[in-house]
Amino acid sequence: MYTLYTDAATQPQTGLSAGGILIIHDHQQTQVKTPLQATTNHQAEFETARIGFERLLAVVTDPAQVTVLFYTDSQLVSDSLAKHYAKHYQSLVDALLQAQAPFQLVLTQWVPEKQNQGARAHTLANQALHSAEGFK
Repeated sequence: MYTLYTDAATQPQTGLSAGGILIIHDHQQTQVKTPLQATTNHQAEFETARIGFERLLAVVTDPAQVTVLFYTDSQLVSDSLAKHYAKHYQSLVDALLQAQAPFQLVLTQWVPEKQNQGARAHTLANQALHSAEGFK
């Protein structure tokens, strides 16, 4: 079993976005900070989640035998995955579902932002955003 945490950060004034990804397996953590193409926070949350699953796929030997516990503080991402639909973000939902498809089972859990503030993915996203702002 793998645990995947993702979070995104967006600076509305500049349109810069970045993501934080935390993968945990056998008590080992993989931390990823990544700049994003997204210019809104909702887009950034979907993009970060998709990248998280792509990174996970790269390290898993047999994804068809893997269960993933996926945690997101984006209620939109969580609800959209449950419904396989999002009115304004369907292409992003489809891309995320495609990234999840190789895995045997993905269990998505929404974590309210207030409870996610101390999460490592949140910190990674903010660190990546500050780095991107510094290079702009």
